[in-house]
Amino acid sequence: MWFLLLGLLAVALKYFEIGFVATWSWWIVLIPFALAVAWWAWADWSGYTKRRIVERENARRQDRIDRQRSNLGLLTSRSNRRRRGR
Repeated sequence: MWFLLLGLLAVALKYFEIGFVATWSWWIVLIPFALAVAWWAWADWSGYTKRRIVERENARRQDRIDRQRSNLGLLTSRSNRRRRGR
């Protein structure tokens, strides 16, 4: 995502001829887009994206379980430690 934002910023600066980016070649300005494509291809190929999604879902599920246990008055000391970040 950062590569995409950097690329959009560089294209805008190049198009409107602002600052030192105006003197750069278009090939250099477009490099962040190629890096973004490479990053997304690697993230999908390696399973990084799926792992992040699973981690986020597991954290949300555990928070929901802890919240329900707390509401029922069944919050254990282990859950309290996890909630405080230990």
